[in-house]
Amino acid sequence: MSVDLLILLALTVALQVVFSSAPLVSAEDVEIADVDVDGGEAVPDSGLSLLSAEEEAALASAGSKHTFGAEVNKLMQIIINSLYTNNEVFLRELISNASDALDKIRFLSLTDASALGEGETAKLQIKLQGDVEKNTLTITDSGVGMTKADLVANLGTIAQSGTKDFLQKFQEYSDSNLIGQFGVGFYSVFLVADAVTVVTKNNADVQLVWQSTADGSFTVAEDPRGNTLGRGTQIIIHLKEDASEYAQVETLKRLVGKYSEFITFPIAVWSSHPETKEVPMDADELAEQLELE
Repeated sequence: MSVDLLILLALTVALQVVFSSAPLVSAEDVEIADVDVDGGEAVPDSGLSLLSAEEEAALASAGSKHTFGAEVNKLMQIIINSLYTNNEVFLRELISNASDALDKIRFLSLTDASALGEGETAKLQIKLQGDVEKNTLTITDSGVGMTKADLVANLGTIAQSGTKDFLQKFQEYSDSNLIGQFGVGFYSVFLVADAVTVVTKNNADVQLVWQSTADGSFTVAEDPRGNTLGRGTQIIIHLKEDASEYAQVETLKRLVGKYSEFITFPIAVWSSHPETKEVPMDADELAEQLELE
């Protein structure tokens, strides 16, 4: 048996041990990252922020425009025009993708411990944040991330054989229920999205931003904010009006519990609620109050 084969077998065994030691996530295990907010104050930054208007403008001027592959265009038209009512499956697909990305960086770390990074970056996890006011849902993982070549290849063409099978079956039966049966990977996000922004950082590249409104094209640009993720991928979903429920904490908790049965990484749903606190007056404020009385 060759040395290379022995090394590969050792890595496979080590990876199985690591995987088996991680607990599965159940509905009861979904972590709620709850934040108290004093009345009248802004919600603290959860690390899942949207791009500012200035940053969006910088991306528009610096980004390179690409056209989706013919099969992707066909797939997205099916999804956008579909009467499929069980659109919650998009979350199943995106959580599964995030888990795969985390598996990849964990595998790489078996031969290169520095690949994980330090601090928050080294924590292998998935975070979800809904924003009811902005009608957005943000999903972040600390997985392997994508390079520019990965973005164009993985999000611009059909890369999954299962998605190809879906297209073939749909042409035969024209049944939108096949979306749930086969799964259509990342593109299922357009069941609920008007527009999608993907921010990603791979150890071998700068932080990048991918954007599309499912109009047949997408743009890729270097993130003007620099490296905010450390490593991983963040998907910002601008929800359709009739999909606003996916910005709500209770909906996210229920669906994460439902679709994370075989996920071996922690999943946190970020939440906040207003809380009123009494703050003691200083001397000047107290004097002013006494004068008013």
